[in-house]
Amino acid sequence: MTSFLSANAELIITIVKIALLLFIVLTANAYLTWFERKVVAHIQSRWGPHRVGPHGLLQPLADGAKFLFKEDPTPAGVDKFVYHLAPLLALTLALTAIAIIPFGPNPIRLFGHDIYLGIASPDLNIGILALFAITALGVYGVALAGWSSNSKYPLMGGLRSSAQMISYELALTMSVVGVLLMAGTFNLRDIIKAQAGPGIFGWPGIFGWNIWPQLLGFFCFFVAAIAETNRAPFDLPEAEQELVAGFNTEYASFKFAMFFIAEYTSMITVSCLCSIMFFGGWLSPFPDTWTFTHYLPSAILIAFGLWVIWDGIRYETILGRIMLPGLGTAIAGLGAVFVLFPGVNEFIQGPFWLLSKIFIFLFVYVWMRGTLPRFRYDQLMAFGWKLLLPASIVNVITTSFVILKWGAK
Repeated sequence: MTSFLSANAELIITIVKIALLLFIVLTANAYLTWFERKVVAHIQSRWGPHRVGPHGLLQPLADGAKFLFKEDPTPAGVDKFVYHLAPLLALTLALTAIAIIPFGPNPIRLFGHDIYLGIASPDLNIGILALFAITALGVYGVALAGWSSNSKYPLMGGLRSSAQMISYELALTMSVVGVLLMAGTFNLRDIIKAQAGPGIFGWPGIFGWNIWPQLLGFFCFFVAAIAETNRAPFDLPEAEQELVAGFNTEYASFKFAMFFIAEYTSMITVSCLCSIMFFGGWLSPFPDTWTFTHYLPSAILIAFGLWVIWDGIRYETILGRIMLPGLGTAIAGLGAVFVLFPGVNEFIQGPFWLLSKIFIFLFVYVWMRGTLPRFRYDQLMAFGWKLLLPASIVNVITTSFVILKWGAK
């Protein structure tokens, strides 16, 4: 048994990492739905989920149980193989894409092996190409769902999605070429490392990030990514007012949920890419000489944990007065562990800053949904072909000229 484990250690470590990442991503997706409903509710002066558990924290569990036990009819006349394949394809591609993302710079040394925070190899030199290749296939899940349903509204939603994703795919790809030219690599880790040096004015930290010289590229990338993930204000494939529910009209139960899990996973992937390509990835916005900022993760966790405890003590239900103080104690205790163990505190610096940036982008996603009206379809197509694509090409030409004339930075 020992010889088997030692001989297949890398395979076992990879399988464990995949299972752990799936658990974390699916749990994050569940609570991202809760987060979106709460944020949009507060934007519109509503409560949002608040009855199933304190502050509605158990609502994702109730939704998951509903999807599992809900009736799952298959409409007559559908292409059954493609009909069942479409949601599985959409979810599989979304989860595969996030496996390319590195979540921290330093490995964990365990049983004589370096375990990096990510599924893909740290030496994957075509990381961004592999990721774009996987995400580009995501349109097939939506298009096949619309076609196989044998209904005009899903078919229109699938066609809209195909045209939309093809239109914005070009701008999405061109918008990151400037970053690749500056970094001189396709490796996501090396792109982050390229932002660690002194930036504009020779100042380190936040001024070394690509967002400053690549502001136009970031605008093109983020807008195209929102359209690519079918999110408001570019959610034409699901336009309820026009298409009933779009490409997923004929789906129910867990197959219906799989499309939304894929959508939220794609949101996380895009937020990861925005953070890595333009905002320094796991790099701190502060100079390395500001060592006191290394205690920010602990301070934030302890302060948030104490607030949760205080909120729980004052909560109106017995469940809330039990659950929230326990949750707050766990959060504050985690922050205290980071303070007591300096090695752990240094290790979590990278993941903390990357996850913080991802959270900010996810909030912007939700904020836009609760604020902006949906585009008309002709406006959406014109915006992609006539504005974003030319702007991204101009950004590539300008970046190339500057690099030739003065160097990358």
